Amino acid sequence: MSRAVLTLNAGSSSVKFALFTGPGLVCALRGEIENLDANPHFHANDPQGKILVERRFEGEKGGFDAVLNALLDFVDAHLGDARLAAVGHRVVHGGADHVAPERVTQALLASLAALTPLDPLHMPLNLAPIRAVAAARPDLAQIACFDTAFHHTMPELARIVPIPHALAGSLVRRYGFHGLSYEYIAARLAEILPKLAAGRVIVAHLGSGASLCAMQNGRSIETTTGFSALDGLVMATRCGNIDPGVLLYLGQQGRSGADIEDILYRQSGLLGVSGISGDVRVLQASADPRARLALDLFAYRIAGEIGRLAMALGGLDGIVFTAGVGEHAASVRHDVIARLAWLGMSLDTLANARNDACISPDDCAIQVRVIAADEETMIARHTARVAAVSSGTPA
Repeated sequence: MSRAVLTLNAGSSSVKFALFTGPGLVCALRGEIENLDANPHFHANDPQGKILVERRFEGEKGGFDAVLNALLDFVDAHLGDARLAAVGHRVVHGGADHVAPERVTQALLASLAALTPLDPLHMPLNLAPIRAVAAARPDLAQIACFDTAFHHTMPELARIVPIPHALAGSLVRRYGFHGLSYEYIAARLAEILPKLAAGRVIVAHLGSGASLCAMQNGRSIETTTGFSALDGLVMATRCGNIDPGVLLYLGQQGRSGADIEDILYRQSGLLGVSGISGDVRVLQASADPRARLALDLFAYRIAGEIGRLAMALGGLDGIVFTAGVGEHAASVRHDVIARLAWLGMSLDTLANARNDACISPDDCAIQVRVIAADEETMIARHTARVAAVSSGTPA
């Protein structure tokens, strides 16, 4: 009997899931449970895009617990002769100690719950599905895969936060995020372009959340996110780099900590600058000058951070764009690369417009490429390996 792996990626009001089967971990279906806080919407598609299920839970509330059994029953019905062996979870924060995927135990759950002050927005959302699955299927192996783990290889200079050492302790440091996405890109590059993968590459994960990662031989040596996922690039609704004096000023004007948190996470970024939306597609379709200003700032900050990361790498052999905006927004890629002509970068205009895999001219010294993100595949690989080892089954 073959073994199957279910992956869960929990957000603020939704959970993305995917089912992988067989020894090759072939993706059998992908889906999402949206609107968890009210009237959840459950849908899934096969790899060809055919709708397998679409169901609404009218009047249901209560988060993931309310629709968990429906999801597990749906998965069981699509397993055929396979058996669900494990569930893998994306956990945003692993702190300083959790630097590789781990099987979930009560001790691990307690350790992760203790990290909640480091990321009070994401950690409760990540841990809730783990607890729900444990209650529904207590014998089912669960594996936690950490978004911060890939950046554990960053050197000390890239990790330090310059506040008094006594205040920083072991927890206040730069962690980096989107690690599962970067790890997948590093693995994919090693498969298709091993020479480039062994070199100096900057990966641009551009979605609602956005960041860059500088890789040397497939290992993270620097990134734009730091202690929190607020740092670095301008994002859909997050501010990115900001002068700490702005935060002091807002506090002095009577804003509470909760108010400031809401401003920085939910009201800033592209939405804050444009006053219209945090969605790049909406801004591209708008004639409002502030929409153009927001997009220009987005590209300006990305290009500037690429320059800094190129310094950390000591040069640059390639750039990879990934995630929703990175894969599909040709104009954003153009605006970024146009600002980096001084580094010797250029685009093949037609290839960029087609979202081709390679969008730089053949004679360009620095390759510019597009690779689709696939965090779920990375989670599935880790989950199958760790579950097999921890159960005593050969990996």
